[in-house]
Amino acid sequence: MQTNIKYLLSLALSASSLMCFAQANISPAKKQTKTIAITGATVHVGNGTVIENGTILFGNGKIISVTAGGQVPQGDVMNINASGKHIYPGLIAATTNLGLIETESIKATLDYQEIGDYNSHIRSIVAYNTDSKVPATLRSNGILMAQPTPQGGTVSGSSSVVQLDAWNWEDAAVKTDDAMHMTWPVTPRFRGGFGGFGRGPATSPELLNERTQAAISQLNSFFAEAKAYSEMGKPEVINNRFDAMKKVFSGAEKLFIAAESQKDIVAAVNFAKKFGITPVITGADEAYLVIDFLKDNNISVVVKQPHALPNNNDDDVNMPYKNAAVLANAGLNVVLSIDGYWQQRNLPFMAGTVTAWGLDKEKALSTITLNAAKAMGIDKTTGSIETGKDATFFVSAGDALDMRTNKVEQAFIQGRDINLDNLHKQLDKKFSDKYTAEKK
Repeated sequence: MQTNIKYLLSLALSASSLMCFAQANISPAKKQTKTIAITGATVHVGNGTVIENGTILFGNGKIISVTAGGQVPQGDVMNINASGKHIYPGLIAATTNLGLIETESIKATLDYQEIGDYNSHIRSIVAYNTDSKVPATLRSNGILMAQPTPQGGTVSGSSSVVQLDAWNWEDAAVKTDDAMHMTWPVTPRFRGGFGGFGRGPATSPELLNERTQAAISQLNSFFAEAKAYSEMGKPEVINNRFDAMKKVFSGAEKLFIAAESQKDIVAAVNFAKKFGITPVITGADEAYLVIDFLKDNNISVVVKQPHALPNNNDDDVNMPYKNAAVLANAGLNVVLSIDGYWQQRNLPFMAGTVTAWGLDKEKALSTITLNAAKAMGIDKTTGSIETGKDATFFVSAGDALDMRTNKVEQAFIQGRDINLDNLHKQLDKKFSDKYTAEKK
């Protein structure tokens, strides 16, 4: 009996510690109640335009006007003087598992992947954790929105776009089910076996290719059946996987396809066209080899971070750095992304890296603001600092794309003046105070 009591007590203490870990340190900001004008700053609109000595007037969470001259509007308006500072649209983290994973070594905090190959009915938004410690660290660098994305399988499920200061996923949602995500089947590069790079008997290239073609055939069947289902008036039996595809075929939801090589990119685009869909290609390592094809088909591309090595031995070693610039300068809608969740805080600096490899700085900013909004279908309400859009932007003391000068001093999400404190700042202060006190 005594042992049981001790066991139950230990369980209770463990649960208590987990609950404390899950609690949010910072409450979301309250709704905007007063019209605000920010004057004197350099406004980086997000569409390539820069307004010197600009004034942003916003109320009820929306931008009322963006003008040059730095004049304070008349009336009952709160004025914020931002002379010498820079204002940027809220940065958008694309195709991330942010909020779907908290601690990689703890299985109970992993909620970004489901079992099975065809999970079109999965919605990442309902698993999004607003109590995660990570989003606050992103806000401090200007990332104010994200696209939590399911992973795994062939058809992974639907992502949604969220703003990063919310009580729950309903509050966080900027657009629910913005895109369905899938991975194009590819043939493995290495055949394994004792004569290759794996263990066990070698698998012939012919058999590997046969398996890939079978996977593509299965994918075609899935889409064909789902499209036929979407055209039925009222099916007698509800198929959740097919039902979730209806918005993809109607155009209400985008289709993001992960494809790397030029052959796979072309095959993925042609596959989607067959079903009347204009996809967004993610990964896109060899997109620079099929630029004309992508332009002809009006394809947006989500490229990976530039701080990486090329996939192929024969590629230019600097190609990952150049990729975004080559594609954007050719006229494609390019979005820059980073894998994972903690590293999303470096998103603006990855865009800064791209500027050193041939892309204009304002165009580089667009790859993580307006271009991302266009790819996700939210550009009418956010992604740039323009009249009528959400008042989601931040004020930096310097260049936000430069790690040395990015210093976010104030940020607004839908007009709400959000708290920029985070766990990293708290730990920094805690130990700075400790060692400062010891020196004294």
